[in-house]
Amino acid sequence: MNIANIAFVVPAALVILAGFILLQIFLSKRNNKWLGLMLPNICFCVALAGSGYQIYEWSTTPYENTTASAFGWVGAAAAFFFTYNVPTIIMLAIYFACRGKTKA
Repeated sequence: MNIANIAFVVPAALVILAGFILLQIFLSKRNNKWLGLMLPNICFCVALAGSGYQIYEWSTTPYENTTASAFGWVGAAAAFFFTYNVPTIIMLAIYFACRGKTKA
């Protein structure tokens, strides 16, 4: 990746991230409490589906591969699950911070 691509991708990613955070704040401040839980649920489902896919990918590894252990999929699936749940935790923190302010 050259500098021109990085100069475009990083600001675009920051704008998208800021958009998700602002959307989460907007949804969390609504009267309906379930709206604020939509984005955390989507993030959690993506993490769950991705870790399931990691298990599937590991199970399709050929048996001739001697470096693969019997429970090697646990590490890959757990790493994927916990890494991709970081946005879930951030969205839930925003949700509870906004909900705490609306009830007070």
